[in-house]
Amino acid sequence: MLTFNIRGENIEVTQAIRDYVQKRISKLEKYFEQSVDSTAHVNLKVYQNKDSKVEVTIPLPYLTLRAEETSPDLYASIDLVTDKLERQIRKYKTKVNRKSREKGFKNLEFTPETADTEDSDEPSKLEVVRTKRVSLKPMDNEEAILQMDMLGHDFFIYEDAETDAVNIVYRRNDGRYGLIEAGD
Repeated sequence: MLTFNIRGENIEVTQAIRDYVQKRISKLEKYFEQSVDSTAHVNLKVYQNKDSKVEVTIPLPYLTLRAEETSPDLYASIDLVTDKLERQIRKYKTKVNRKSREKGFKNLEFTPETADTEDSDEPSKLEVVRTKRVSLKPMDNEEAILQMDMLGHDFFIYEDAETDAVNIVYRRNDGRYGLIEAGD
């Protein structure tokens, strides 16, 4: 079962908003094969031009879902971000099912578990202001690219399923993808 951590910036999170967010995002649980014990982190922002931005991150054991949407209406932003998360889940499940049939895997769990820490509000050019710790799970290049795209990152570190080597995929300036293979 999902629990919720709902924060508001420049907006008071009323019970009606909280209930609406929980109702919409809880509908995503129908896509999970087993009960999920995770926290959905929801950040609601209202800007001076009255646009509303909704950011949602749901870390799961096998996938980290993340989406954000901005629109003039807060409730519309919540609906849009929920739709985006639903598309991500369907895309991921389709891809994993196809890969598992091709390679004969029975149970695939891919996503690195992350832990974020922010140490300072005033970053300098040489100061580390955020640290992430990842547990690398075996996957192939295509699955790593899919995970990178779903997270909205420009690179992704993973363990190659065939060679057990640590690799990095990244998005190039031309929109295509690159691969860095760690050597001995």
